[in-house]
Amino acid sequence: MIKAKNQYVNREISWLWFNERVLQESTDTNVPLIERLRFLGIYSNNLDEFFKVRYATVKRIVEAGKKGKSVLGGEIAKDLLEEITKIVIDQQSRSVKILKQIQAELEGQNIFIIKETQLNNKQRDFVKNYFLQNVSPQLMTIILNDLTEFPTLKDTAAYLAVKMIIIGDQIAEEKEKRYALIEIPKGIDRFVVLPKEGDKNYIIILDDLIRYCLRSIFTMFEYESISAHMIKITRDAELDMDNDLSKSFIAKISSSVEHRKLGDPVRFVYDKSIGKDTLAFLREKMNIEDTDSVIPGGRYHNRRDYMGFPSLGRQDLMYDKITPLPVKDFSMEGSLLEQIAQKDYLQYTPYHTFSYVIKFLREAALDPKVRTIKITVYRLASNSQVAASLINAVKNGKQVTVQIELQARFDEQANIEYAEQLQAEGVKLIFGVPGLKVHSKVCVIEREEEEGMKRYGFISTGNFSEATARIYTDYTLFTAHEAILKELNKVFDFFETTYKINKYKHLIVSPHYTKSTFLKLIDKEIESALAGNEAYIKIKMNSFTSYKMIDKLYEASRAGVKIQLIIRGVCCLVPGIKGISENIEAISIVDKFLEHPRVFIFGNGGDSKIYISSADWMTRNLDNRVEVGCPIYDEDIKQELLDTFEMSWSDNVKARVFNESQDNAYRKNGNKKVRSQFAMYDYYLEKLEEK
Repeated sequence: MIKAKNQYVNREISWLWFNERVLQESTDTNVPLIERLRFLGIYSNNLDEFFKVRYATVKRIVEAGKKGKSVLGGEIAKDLLEEITKIVIDQQSRSVKILKQIQAELEGQNIFIIKETQLNNKQRDFVKNYFLQNVSPQLMTIILNDLTEFPTLKDTAAYLAVKMIIIGDQIAEEKEKRYALIEIPKGIDRFVVLPKEGDKNYIIILDDLIRYCLRSIFTMFEYESISAHMIKITRDAELDMDNDLSKSFIAKISSSVEHRKLGDPVRFVYDKSIGKDTLAFLREKMNIEDTDSVIPGGRYHNRRDYMGFPSLGRQDLMYDKITPLPVKDFSMEGSLLEQIAQKDYLQYTPYHTFSYVIKFLREAALDPKVRTIKITVYRLASNSQVAASLINAVKNGKQVTVQIELQARFDEQANIEYAEQLQAEGVKLIFGVPGLKVHSKVCVIEREEEEGMKRYGFISTGNFSEATARIYTDYTLFTAHEAILKELNKVFDFFETTYKINKYKHLIVSPHYTKSTFLKLIDKEIESALAGNEAYIKIKMNSFTSYKMIDKLYEASRAGVKIQLIIRGVCCLVPGIKGISENIEAISIVDKFLEHPRVFIFGNGGDSKIYISSADWMTRNLDNRVEVGCPIYDEDIKQELLDTFEMSWSDNVKARVFNESQDNAYRKNGNKKVRSQFAMYDYYLEKLEEK
């Protein structure tokens, strides 16, 4: 077997290159101006989560005195931390420059983001009044000098580090300094819209509004100068589970989420113009050493807040809102169950409306013949109609079983609250399988009909959330296929009887069968290629990190199988290596919507096999989670999935090419311009017009 020095990309480094693609969107002049600003916010939010989870994990390996090469793709953990910090500092520096450029372009559109030093008299009066009425009552201010113990800083908050030079007779170097921290209130919009003047819009960032009002905060001190600079800390977000057997699972998760607030710092970001004395004071008090990730930044942190930058009524500076379409011939007016009994239907959000999921559950809740509803929940919207429908079903005498994943990253608290609400209403809750997260997205109902009990259900690639359905692309299959739904029941049986491993003829289920089934499907393509027949594999996923699966695709490539990969995020595979991956091409699409489906297409000797799944090819999805992949048997839906894959593959506007240099180069060719997400909507519009 041929080996290449760089035949794998480190997972963490690949993730940073994915976030670089998000940052690219903020520089693309084809993206509406306010949307570019929001992409900067997404980039920053992504980076926060990366440090909380991935960077923190590598840091733990270093602190344990281990190299971690086996779990880090051959990288030594200490060297990897240094490489990550170097990349992040470079990206952060560029993001500051990008922000300045966008702000300059906003000024060309009569939108001015002004500092506290640029306020006119009318704006000063507005700011003073706004501060007194809205900000001051919520302000948390701490004087630091006399504290015996430094306060614990929240990893979701930004702070102004204040330094006051107290008036005195001493020479400048010896004058008393007072330090304080002001927490930027989260309950107030970060961007305060000032009164409009003519056709000019003015915005002041909350940080600067507070800077302007520092004198009214520190009236009790007599100082000759005062300054305030932003700092932010990011903490390790790993959940350390309590082993107390007397506690319920909900109590253990709640305790772990609470303990997360005290996680070790993994990143300290500061305004690079802060005084050296202030920075030294803070680092000493917070025990932040040079070995920690200390990153100089710009004047403003928590740039994730730019995701909520006000629209100011300027629709011309934002993406046009699309109206989600109906699924062809799938009427919301009649009974969905009656229609699903006749044939399968495929919903592709956000091009299609998510309302079919809600309507399905509402109908099941009210239908006197429906006896049971079983559903998995990973993430829900903040005001979930899915949860409301399930509660409605219980009130109508249905037996409702919900497998809710309490360890869904950063949604733990929300899921705990939903679990308590559902349980109080009489929903039967299952809290998963010890050692495994339940990441599958499935629902099955049982309905008593004349010929006996009949099942209906849906299997999805994404969460049952009205909020994400507007911005995440995901497939959901509605089906009454008896064999598939019987096997879905087996999945729910496994949740309650974990020692019993079921066999599946149709579904591909982790952790027992996903890896082995896909390996067999790849082997079949290899056999076909070696026999001189056409062989191909087309895959769309979020992330691809499993070295076992990468090696298998390398083997398939050497055998002559043509492989096309669309991977939005992390991709540890390297296409185009001579003698290893010459028959593999891979792209990533980052655009208006977040690409989220998992679709697997195998040539299968001319009779293609197609699956949708909740699972990426990552070790955690293959071995450490409960995932469900579903075969597509309806020929029309198979063709639809082939069409939409080809549309994505043809993208030459927003597609970036994976290669050995990892340079995120846009795919360029002489073909007609295809922006797949826009073309996708047109495709479904045209389907509706077909007779």
